[in-house]
Amino acid sequence: MCGIVGYIGNSDTKEILLKGLEKLEYRGYDSAGIAVQNAEGIHVFKEKGRIADLRRIVDENVASNTGIGHTRWATHGVPSQVNAHPHQSTSGRFTIVHNGVIENYSQLKRQYLTDVEFKSETDTEIIVQLIEKLVEEGNAVDEAFRQTLMLLKGSYAIALLDAENDETIFVGKNKSPLLVGLGEGFNVVASDAMAMIQVTDQFVELMDKEMVIVTKEKVEIQNLIGEVMERAPYTAEIDASDIEKGTYPHYMLKEIDEQPLVMRKIIQAYQNENNELHIDEPIVGAMKEADRIYIIAAGTSYHAGLVGKQFIEKSAGIPVEVHVASEFNYNMPLLSEKPLFIFISQSGETADSRAVLVQVKEMGHKALTITNVAGSTLSREADYTLLLHAGPEIAVASTKAYTAQLAVLAILAHVTGQSCGTVQDFDLIQELGIVATAMEALCDTKEEFEEIAREYLSTTRNCFFIGRSLDFYVGLEGSLKLKEISYIQAEGFAGGELKHGTIALIEEGTPVVALATQEAVNLSIRGNVKEVVARGANPCIISMKGLEDEEDRFVIPEVNPMLTPLISVIPLQLISYYAALHRDCDVDKPRNLAKSVTVE
Repeated sequence: MCGIVGYIGNSDTKEILLKGLEKLEYRGYDSAGIAVQNAEGIHVFKEKGRIADLRRIVDENVASNTGIGHTRWATHGVPSQVNAHPHQSTSGRFTIVHNGVIENYSQLKRQYLTDVEFKSETDTEIIVQLIEKLVEEGNAVDEAFRQTLMLLKGSYAIALLDAENDETIFVGKNKSPLLVGLGEGFNVVASDAMAMIQVTDQFVELMDKEMVIVTKEKVEIQNLIGEVMERAPYTAEIDASDIEKGTYPHYMLKEIDEQPLVMRKIIQAYQNENNELHIDEPIVGAMKEADRIYIIAAGTSYHAGLVGKQFIEKSAGIPVEVHVASEFNYNMPLLSEKPLFIFISQSGETADSRAVLVQVKEMGHKALTITNVAGSTLSREADYTLLLHAGPEIAVASTKAYTAQLAVLAILAHVTGQSCGTVQDFDLIQELGIVATAMEALCDTKEEFEEIAREYLSTTRNCFFIGRSLDFYVGLEGSLKLKEISYIQAEGFAGGELKHGTIALIEEGTPVVALATQEAVNLSIRGNVKEVVARGANPCIISMKGLEDEEDRFVIPEVNPMLTPLISVIPLQLISYYAALHRDCDVDKPRNLAKSVTVE
């Protein structure tokens, strides 16, 4: 959600900024812009639409060694050229890009800026106008910047240019992710290391309520009372080839195909020298000490948490609750005496989850983050971290991160159960190997799923997913994938809930995707299918080998029943992909959505 890049050094800035913004397209955006600075002043280019639209209006003849750029996802004001970033102060001296939401922007406008004529509808413009006003009142630029940051309430990642100083980028951060990258004779700013991995792999993490003075030779981090903060850089372990599509038409298809490899990476990463599954002892100890585990997540990660609850309760015998982060943040339930919180987030930057983490840490509770991004905010601020090892996930619709989350949760549950003395009735390493092989088989059968998408979803307005037990949770994820990228109104329901209202929505020809991978409820879900067929539904049954029936549309390979969510989701991912493709939707960048939700 929104992205920031900045560069100051000796190279021409325009292409570095544009390429950086292209690496941030996965985050979701509706407009983009850059501002480049030279002896003549600051030149702003911005446009509604894609980076390709922005490229067309950038003046190639403007040379510059300093600049900032932004991809915007609308929070205040409609997507438009005027509301796009960068924004400038009235005189044009100051130019800003900003991620986040300023909660008190209306109050600041009334209190300090009643005499200013605003050009945009954004909260961001209040920041740059306030900085200019404080400078006009006699403050130095760095002091005006500091005072402004102290007045802001909410979340922000900010980069600021001063037309009278082409040797500095002013940076501020609170709650919204931002990094400074280090180079030889240059330095960069980025909301995600992927944006600037093309020029450096050395990054410095910024903490909340810090400001940074960035020149091409130096990076100085200060807190908001002016104290200088020393912090060593870290190496971003990102392979540039991992964030390229290669021969694939879309990132989503590439990431679906990468799932077998990710499974094998996870197996390898969580084995010790004796080829046994291993989780660090402090994490296992925290699990065993907990009288209840609270899984906090959003979207796809929430669906992974629902499956993870079953893994943990059945393998480790610890009660688990799963909560939507945004609801938990404002409506915390009564907690047990010894809770452990598990935060699941692909990016590690999910704003709602972080808000909960801040609360529970203030209460003195332990927290574990399961994330794909080492060094992310949730990872830094939790007591423990388990990495997904999925590699960069660029498509907005999560695929490989979801199955990686399931695999890591299964390993966590299995190792904890073993430590508790619970007998584990299967070899999880071997079973995950079988899962990886089954994933490969499914990914090699794409034409089957393309045909299913064409047959069931080419023209439909809606679609329902039903299942029982673990299949219900996978159905929720399948419905989310379909609605995310094809814009078909899709909903997932527990099979037993049909007669409690949902069946009223079934019309002649309504597609109903039913999952049947659990022996204990196999006959029940098939009975539910009969019920919707009797009302005119067009059923698509996806079952597991050994439980199949002649009326089933597709049969997935047999795996351990507890691990079926790892492979039963792949047909749903591919069906969603081809449905979006045939409906001419933007598969990797669906409308209105962001990859990393960094505002509440």
